[in-house]
Amino acid sequence: MNYPKIFLQKGRDEAVRRFHPWVFSGAVARREGTAPDNNIDDGDVVEVFDNRATYLGTGHFHDGSIQVRLFSFAAHTAGQPIVPDVAFWEQKLIHIRAVRASVIPAQTNCYRLIHGEGDGCSGLIIDMYNGVAVLQAHSIGMHRQRQPIVEALQRVFGTELVAVYDKSAETLPEQYAAGVQNGYRYGRTETPRAVQENGHTFLVDWITGQKTGFFLDQRDNRQLLARYSAGKRVLNAFCYSGGFSVYALSAGALLVHSVDVSKKAIDLTNQNVAANPGFAGEHEAIAADVMDYLKEPNTPNYDIVVLDPPAYAKSLSARHRAVQGYKRLNVEGLKRVAPGGILFTFSCSQVVDRELFYNTVVAAAIEAGRQVRVLHHLSQPADHPVSLFHPEGGYLKGLVLWVE
Repeated sequence: MNYPKIFLQKGRDEAVRRFHPWVFSGAVARREGTAPDNNIDDGDVVEVFDNRATYLGTGHFHDGSIQVRLFSFAAHTAGQPIVPDVAFWEQKLIHIRAVRASVIPAQTNCYRLIHGEGDGCSGLIIDMYNGVAVLQAHSIGMHRQRQPIVEALQRVFGTELVAVYDKSAETLPEQYAAGVQNGYRYGRTETPRAVQENGHTFLVDWITGQKTGFFLDQRDNRQLLARYSAGKRVLNAFCYSGGFSVYALSAGALLVHSVDVSKKAIDLTNQNVAANPGFAGEHEAIAADVMDYLKEPNTPNYDIVVLDPPAYAKSLSARHRAVQGYKRLNVEGLKRVAPGGILFTFSCSQVVDRELFYNTVVAAAIEAGRQVRVLHHLSQPADHPVSLFHPEGGYLKGLVLWVE
């Protein structure tokens, strides 16, 4: 197999040697395509070399700021290049699944199987929902390899695998995505499908739902909320499908208000609360803009307020505006926490790092005039691992605050 080659500038190979999976355009010295036209197309498998032609890794090419997303740093075996075929992905999945087996809690059959760079699969997300694998490719190269990946899933999971659904149209580059349709690549099943998370039931629809259908990255943080919820009045803002609400009610909350601007989200929340019968506490789902709800004079104060907004910034250019949005939101959220209450506040914006988010919440507390203690620093769970060499993968950050 003769792949196109990417050669790095002198002194620009250190990050790749340290297993950072991205090669930025500014590090590239030259590119060598293959015959007959010598071109390198978006999505092509390429090999990366330093300025002395020493092999560094294999990945997918894209003519942009991130020119290569590496999926292998393994040295050539007997002079043969890395071939990302079914056997290659099968070996990756066997290893990754073994890691997951050690971190997924009991009574849980929904989890992230592959978390992009954190699992050595830059550009690929696979979430499992009670035997259904939902695949999202974030790069053209990964999307072009979906068939061997699907076959590898069948080999590794066998009869446990019910279906594989490809939901990549929303996450791929716009021009390429115009020719992509979401759909089943293996098997088929009805949606919504009931899944279990820490013994709680949730109905997941990967076809019409946000992301892959459910926010799996908040599992541990939902469990932490349950620890504080007995006998409390709880506000779950930006509730989406009501994950935090179900955990709070199950733990004995007296009252839970679930608020989201989306009527569809409110319907999902009500369905998930109904799927877990026997709650003693009262629940009300409210379709409203969260900021408007927090500012409304008749809105009550709560013992616990959860602020879990969607990403306010998806690029560096939007970061300043996002920080201002987080500050305004947390000011209003802090005002709704009863004295001696708790605020759970989150950011999933990758470009807003942990320190910046912390400082933004500090500024909000100053403006709100509240005395605040930090009880917990929160992150994503172990099935969303972050490579030590790719800290950008740590996108979810949160704080649990005791508010006087």
